[in-house]
Amino acid sequence: MPVPSPPRLPALSLAGLALAAMVCLPLLAVLLAAAVPAGAVWAHIAATTLPEMLGNSAMLAALVAAMAGSAGALTAWLVTACRFPGHRLLEVALLLPLAMPAYVSAYAYTWLLDAAGPVQSAIRAATGLTWREMAWFPEIRSLNGAALVLAMVLYPYVYLLCRNAFLGQSTCLVEVSRTLGHSLGQTFLRVALPLARPALAAGLGLALMEVLADFGTVQHFGVRTLTTGIYETWFGLEDRGAASQLAAALLGCVAMLLLLERLARGGRRFHPTTTRHAPFRPVELKGLAGVGAMLACLAPVLLGFALPAATLLHLMLEAGDPLSLRGLIPFATNSLLLSGLTALLGVALASVLAWGARLHGGAAPRWALRVAGFGYALPGSVIAVGTLMPFGLFDNALDGWMRAQLGLSVGLLLSGSVAALVFAYLVRFMAVALGSLESGLARLKPSMRDAARSLGASGGRAIWRVEVPLARGAMLSAAILVFVDTMKELPATLIIRPFNFDTLAVRVYTLASDERLAEASTGALLIVLVGLLPLWVLTRAMRRAEP
Repeated sequence: MPVPSPPRLPALSLAGLALAAMVCLPLLAVLLAAAVPAGAVWAHIAATTLPEMLGNSAMLAALVAAMAGSAGALTAWLVTACRFPGHRLLEVALLLPLAMPAYVSAYAYTWLLDAAGPVQSAIRAATGLTWREMAWFPEIRSLNGAALVLAMVLYPYVYLLCRNAFLGQSTCLVEVSRTLGHSLGQTFLRVALPLARPALAAGLGLALMEVLADFGTVQHFGVRTLTTGIYETWFGLEDRGAASQLAAALLGCVAMLLLLERLARGGRRFHPTTTRHAPFRPVELKGLAGVGAMLACLAPVLLGFALPAATLLHLMLEAGDPLSLRGLIPFATNSLLLSGLTALLGVALASVLAWGARLHGGAAPRWALRVAGFGYALPGSVIAVGTLMPFGLFDNALDGWMRAQLGLSVGLLLSGSVAALVFAYLVRFMAVALGSLESGLARLKPSMRDAARSLGASGGRAIWRVEVPLARGAMLSAAILVFVDTMKELPATLIIRPFNFDTLAVRVYTLASDERLAEASTGALLIVLVGLLPLWVLTRAMRRAEP
């Protein structure tokens, strides 16, 4: 019996193109708004604070790249190529900082290391030094402090991708390097790391996008970046045009970052010439070498998760949020509502895009898939500015038409509403859902759908009855990841949220901004606990990926 041709579902492709256009709407709005002639506010910013914001953003990105890249690549190599005490536990524990939002970690480190914090107080009590004599102690509220905090919560991006790259490398190359007299460290630097360059670049790209998008950490540490400038210009100076021009400058930084890596890679290829090689054979480390490897892997876990989490737990037990658990219910409810809606809609829309590209091999569905995932490269503040502009134009046009035709004013229906906020979340995190779904669908053989078609099932029924149940795990993973990322999102929530509609992230930010760090600990710990959900999914995926 001839195998039927792939089902033709033009509606699916059209829906994917419409979704891609919708995701591009905030970006186009920002670029159009930035194209207007510069006003007095922009001229003032360009002459005074813009060089500082650009310099701080560039320096912060460079420091985080150096620290997160080193920590992620080195720990990935150690748990892959070596066996030492606790390696099985540490290969999972190294993912824990993913559950810790950067701004939450910043609040914990500020309380711990500030001048009035327990560390400096203990040193003064033990040594008899005065406040002025403690000037040598590093200032946590600084660019270097922000870089350290961001690097310790973002290195898992590098760790995950580099570990997968090391697992896929040929053990023959490693063994040849060792027989030529190279130590394990030299083999890592001269063979394994250059071959893992695409994974390293991809992990650093994700981390640096998060750095450029960060608002809570740099704002709390008093470091002026382009993201804080967008927020201050929008709310403090009330100039949307200047905020859009700052957002366009930030987009240019992101685009330049991606372009530089692509140009530096050139035409080189990094894949093995054959797949017929033995699986990776780890080296047993004993004595001081084993202890050193264990400490090297333990340090990022302590700095990125254990120390901030223990600090938050101590603050919660000592003081905690002045509101009772019943008083926190509205904030938790708002967070769960927004995260649940975004997760459900994100998986549904990503499914349309992913299956549209899978069923139709043309260029249009593939481009729609790439464009729809571009929002992850945009900071939440940029997406917020780009969302409010078209929504505001629609609201004003509708209100004007209703006034002219019916004499009624409908006000602002979409701007500053839950719908606008969920839309901004979808634009921001669509790439997360698409990545999980694409990897899940790539493991499904088209022959299974073809078999269902040959038995008389329509194209849509074959997908629903055969492929959707098989991709249920990938869809669940996508929903969990989008849910957790939405719980942690701060800049877009601050700018777009409806009046008197605060989430846990906003509650934590508000208390921390007033230096009420002990009271902010309860909400921060709740966000961290929710962030532990995807780690279970990632841990299972890592175990399955091991040869």
